[in-house]
Amino acid sequence: MKDGVNGVALGVFIFFFLAVTVIGFMAARWRKAENEASLDEWGLGGRSFGTWVTWFLLGGDLYTAYTFVAVPAAIYAAGAAGFFAVPYTILVYPLIFTFLPRLWSVSHKHGYVTTSDFVRGRFGSKGLSLAVAVTGILATMPYIALQLVGIQAVLDVMGVGGGENTHWFVKDLPLLIAFAVLAAYTYSSGLRAPALIAFVKDGLIYLVIAVAIIYIPIKLGGFDNIFAAAQEKFAGPPGGKPTGALAPGVNGQWGYATLALGSALALFMYPHSITATLSSRSRDVIRRNTTILPLYSLMLGLLALLGFMAIAAGVKVDNFQLAIPQLFENMFPDWFAGVAFAAIGIGALVPAAIMSIAAANLFTRNIYKDFLKPDATAAQETRVSKLVSLLVKVGALAFVLTMDKTVAINFQLLGGIWILQTMPALVGGLFTRWFHRWALLAGWAVGMVYGTAAAYGVAGPTQAHFGGSSKEIPGIGEIGYIGLTAFVLNVVVTLVLTLVLNAVKAPAGTDETSPGDYTADADDLAAPGVKKELPPVTAGAPGGH
Repeated sequence: MKDGVNGVALGVFIFFFLAVTVIGFMAARWRKAENEASLDEWGLGGRSFGTWVTWFLLGGDLYTAYTFVAVPAAIYAAGAAGFFAVPYTILVYPLIFTFLPRLWSVSHKHGYVTTSDFVRGRFGSKGLSLAVAVTGILATMPYIALQLVGIQAVLDVMGVGGGENTHWFVKDLPLLIAFAVLAAYTYSSGLRAPALIAFVKDGLIYLVIAVAIIYIPIKLGGFDNIFAAAQEKFAGPPGGKPTGALAPGVNGQWGYATLALGSALALFMYPHSITATLSSRSRDVIRRNTTILPLYSLMLGLLALLGFMAIAAGVKVDNFQLAIPQLFENMFPDWFAGVAFAAIGIGALVPAAIMSIAAANLFTRNIYKDFLKPDATAAQETRVSKLVSLLVKVGALAFVLTMDKTVAINFQLLGGIWILQTMPALVGGLFTRWFHRWALLAGWAVGMVYGTAAAYGVAGPTQAHFGGSSKEIPGIGEIGYIGLTAFVLNVVVTLVLTLVLNAVKAPAGTDETSPGDYTADADDLAAPGVKKELPPVTAGAPGGH
């Protein structure tokens, strides 16, 4: 590790940071609408983004700074088990091809801004809608915090902020400045800011990965040497216990498979994924993106190999999250290390902005408007959402500055378990009205309670609780992803209670959607939020689906 501040790398980092700051504020004038005082404009970019803007926005949204840092860090620490992120990002795209176009159509037709808007309209249940909204906000908060952790990791490696004995304000001042700039241009430009910045972010990431995957192996003597060094490290000392493996062992296959599948099911349940999706201008944009987004999975596979390279390069860090920034610091010329650090830093700003907007939209539409001020105007909704987006960022910043980083990581793992429990209401509701609203709420509650309790009982190397996301699967005896087990319990409870409640003819609520809403394209629709006069379709009505 180099001593002091890396001035050249820091200068390059600041240049790119200032460039995206200017772009962020300029985005307010990009495709400027006549009426900006609406969540459609501020929170969804006017629902006007085409294929390439949506591709960069979703890529910037899903492949975050934490992905850039954490995936190869997991491989650096434990070996190929960290590759689970690659199959899950491959699995996810066929899944979303089946339901995202339907969600886009019904949301565009009825002016839905959030998943909770759809759940309320589909099942006629504010309680179920509130459960989905609260889950989304809880799952998003630690995710935003981890983006700030990514920025902090880069600043630490560049030597910014001083040592451990430096006053906390001086040490955290660079992060505070980055947060203030992010908050300012998000407040000003809404979703348009991260949409434009995503072009810079993804371009830098592709450049850095392309250079790293060629340049670093050449300096290390080729991939044979890299894999040999990794194998030696994971084998452990002679007679000692292995610390990892180049390929998952038989005992780890259930954990690997369930984590990959559960993560794939959960990814597009996150509010920020849906926010980016609903900003698209047509169903075809969504379909095309499901076919070209896997290019990011190719990048992720190459990115993961950096974990092995860090081992071969002799990188030694106490905090595994610093492994890849330190690899760049050690291997690249200072000026290109600055480019790599800028890619990670900007890779944190884009998703953090989208996540804060998504969480704010959930609060505004499904808590403030539904329960506190039902007669709120579009301008009031927009103002509240802007303010809440600031509060969300402040909360995430406080989380990072006051808690150990492992706590943020563990809460993000818990967030994945939680958000998966909203899938039966959201995806199930897109295809059928058969599920009963009370059964869905009960299934959600069971999944949340089991998932939280099971994760609480998992000990880690540094903490007694919330130390991981895998535990023995009841009735099977294998170690598997807690979120998927909780999801199965959720579905079983929902199915059983739906049969009972439908048999006793419990009130099913009013469905404000109709079958044609789920397949309509932009040309078939009126302006977002303008509904045609259609008779409500209830659970037992002919034509319900």
